Amino acid sequence: MQQIPSVDLRDFLSDDPARKQKFVNEIGKAYEEIGFVALKGHFLDDELVENLYGEVRNFFNLPLETKEKYEIPGIGGQRGYVSFGKESAKGRSAGDLKEFWHFGQYVSEGSKYANAYPDNVEVTELPHFNSVGKEAYQMLEKTGVYVLRALALYIGLDEFYFDNYIKDGNSILRPIHYPPITDEPKDGAVRAAAHGDINLITLLMGAQGKGLQVMNHNGEWIDAMAEPDELMINVGDMLSRHTNNKLKSTIHQVVNPPRELWGSSRYSIPFFMHPVSDMKLDCLEECIDANNPKAFDDITAGEFLHERLVELGLIKK
Repeated sequence: MQQIPSVDLRDFLSDDPARKQKFVNEIGKAYEEIGFVALKGHFLDDELVENLYGEVRNFFNLPLETKEKYEIPGIGGQRGYVSFGKESAKGRSAGDLKEFWHFGQYVSEGSKYANAYPDNVEVTELPHFNSVGKEAYQMLEKTGVYVLRALALYIGLDEFYFDNYIKDGNSILRPIHYPPITDEPKDGAVRAAAHGDINLITLLMGAQGKGLQVMNHNGEWIDAMAEPDELMINVGDMLSRHTNNKLKSTIHQVVNPPRELWGSSRYSIPFFMHPVSDMKLDCLEECIDANNPKAFDDITAGEFLHERLVELGLIKK
């Protein structure tokens, strides 16, 4: 496959069973073949997107000493600010050329997960930063619910199979700033080295320009570019593991721009959709057969996440 397929969530949301099934078939086939789709018809409107990018730029333009006071020790970077070069891809020592922020779950009242996550961090210098981030978080989460419902149907599960696992899940909204490159990067560092995502699915804003690349099944890097009204959505390692690799978690990267564009910043905003930590990621029976024997040991989402955060250098052993 040489390009990322485009699908429209409005097909799934329609009252027409044929349109709904068309979406299920298209997104399922894409996730078996390449692991990525570009999605139209999501729940983010233009005004919210514009406001979010404005607030994100405002934050990353703050002085470094201001941003650093929002870097919270001891929580593996799961909330607040993570400074430039702190995160590296699995198996690499060179830090990625980025800084980022984490918004986390807004747990429902009375939930048993009320004390499971660190608190979100309030940026006092920007009065609208946190409220706009929360609204974007919730609209991306809503979009992800319907994508997972379609995938549940595709693999032969009840449509609402994932709902209880992602309600109050450990999902993360990560505004990323890739600053201008001022010197030749050391040790082959790039904006985001080749990696697979940890979570169930990732919903990415900001894939309109060149930079994001996806490795297809032939080992070729292809550009992944969305239209302005599209989100790029990919399968993460948790969902790949749970479906015994039926749905593919695809290696991807953000490469450095041509030297003449080194002076420009890049922003992207992925939403990493995680389940609750006690969800079992055991390979589903529906995805195991004689040709596809069980490929992974049993593990919970929380155990898997901890392993990966250690590998990424965000939690020390």
